[in-house]
Amino acid sequence: MKNSRRRFLKIAGLSFLGLAGSRMLPSSSAEAATAPAEERPVYRNGERAFNARHWGMVINTRAFDNAEIFAAVISACHKYHNVPDIASKQEVKWIWKAGYHETFTDQLDNYPAKSVVERHYPLLCNHCVNPACVRVCPTQATFRRSDGIVAMDYHRCIGCRYCMAGCPFGARSFNFRDPRPFVADVNSAFPTRMRGVVEKCTFCSELLAVGEMPLCVKASNGTIAFGDLSDPNSKVRKLLAENFTLRRKPTLGTEPSVYYII
Repeated sequence: MKNSRRRFLKIAGLSFLGLAGSRMLPSSSAEAATAPAEERPVYRNGERAFNARHWGMVINTRAFDNAEIFAAVISACHKYHNVPDIASKQEVKWIWKAGYHETFTDQLDNYPAKSVVERHYPLLCNHCVNPACVRVCPTQATFRRSDGIVAMDYHRCIGCRYCMAGCPFGARSFNFRDPRPFVADVNSAFPTRMRGVVEKCTFCSELLAVGEMPLCVKASNGTIAFGDLSDPNSKVRKLLAENFTLRRKPTLGTEPSVYYII
């Protein structure tokens, strides 16, 4: 009797996995074979989505040479994600800009090119392979997904700010006050936060789930590339092979997933 029940459960489990796998197949085998991972759609419950084993970003800093492109990228991100506009030490930010020495604090080059030093750089969460923020969070409100995105569950956040202390990149912001009055036009498609909650860049995981690229990528007009770092044929891997890049604070061992073309 026990053997029959065990055999039945085994067959039922395999059948379920087969059905679930069939729903995630791309629309055509040719599309799946030729497209890099970040352009290869999968289908979850009939909805188009993007999938990767390790999402990463490559930023061409040579093209970030004017205030307009920074404004476009920051505005696209902050407006969609209901980031409050608080002009004080209690500022909340997902993407911001900084100078060379603030961006690359542990570079050993004593005499970098003038154009490199005078350039500004877009900063955001680095979605590290070994994120310190995840290790120190006592409630698992911040966690690393299987695709490399370091995500947050705002409902589990107790506002202890350990993640802010653990993050070496200053990528997290704390809501010292109710952020909603500081959002001009609330986007109902993305949840607003509340006082006492930490927040940060999500790599637009909610858009990847419906087959759209991150907003900063779309607003950058090709200056920011996004794709699967584990796929040698992806855009990001090709850019890394063809250009000299830096990551922020690589000596700390967090393994950032954001690269900067210098």
